[in-house]
Amino acid sequence: MPLSTRHLLGIKYIEREDIEQIFETADNFKEVINRPIKKVPSLRDITIANLFFENSTRTRLSFELAEKRLSADTINFSAGSSSVKKGETLLDTVNNILAMKVDMVVMRHPMPGAPVFLGKHIQAQIVNAGDGTHEHPTQALLDGFSLREKFGELKGLRVAIVGDILHSRVALSNIFLLNKMGAEVRVCGPPTLIPKYIHSLGVGVSYDLRQTLQWCDAANMLRIQLERQDIKYFPSLREYSLLYQLNMPLLEQLGKPLVIMHPGPINRGVEITSEVADSEQAIILEQVENGVAVRMAVLYLLAGMG
Repeated sequence: MPLSTRHLLGIKYIEREDIEQIFETADNFKEVINRPIKKVPSLRDITIANLFFENSTRTRLSFELAEKRLSADTINFSAGSSSVKKGETLLDTVNNILAMKVDMVVMRHPMPGAPVFLGKHIQAQIVNAGDGTHEHPTQALLDGFSLREKFGELKGLRVAIVGDILHSRVALSNIFLLNKMGAEVRVCGPPTLIPKYIHSLGVGVSYDLRQTLQWCDAANMLRIQLERQDIKYFPSLREYSLLYQLNMPLLEQLGKPLVIMHPGPINRGVEITSEVADSEQAIILEQVENGVAVRMAVLYLLAGMG
């Protein structure tokens, strides 16, 4: 079954059935990437351009690996060493790349809405790999897939998203996905880092970390995105850590199992301690592994729509 959309621009724009189909396809691809021979010829005739106008390590490597596992041809573009520095527009850059007969574009861009804009002007299919503070759909999909793997299903699950909600595209995409799949969501962080509109998304809000962790089955710990902050939202990182850091003493006081997640990169010693990040309750490395399978599923299913 094809997905209901030609592009993956955000979780907001896809259906619950699309999410379920991506998860089921990712199950199959996870089995593939754990074989001795990890490659399949599924996208052998497809050319994919990875356009990263913003720095990335994990997402970029994950997409590149997913494309190679599917036998696609790939072009890698980095804005830092391109004609963008000379004033070339986004549309001109992309059209020049598409003139080389590219079928699909994976794009990360600092401006919210850039993939949506592009989707209106070019024929190639687009996968949003993160647009500003807007959405990061494949991260939400791999987070949801990892929770489904751990708990069996997402319906009725209580998930806390903790930290810099205001600047986080991961938080927004996760909220959309978890709501669509029937989970309960609560965000937690300093009042200055919780957006005013958050109640309209159907989530709970808390400013108390201990109370939130007592409530939830899984906690997704977000880093403070200092690079996106134009003003000071709290006195210091030390004060933030005192109130919102997940550490081992706090974890032990809960007296219950808790699944701990993090989209990365981790600021060890700020939102989470090394001891917790490396503990058995953390599924951070499982998220990374699942990211390749989920991105393989997204590319494979979208290619079927081409």
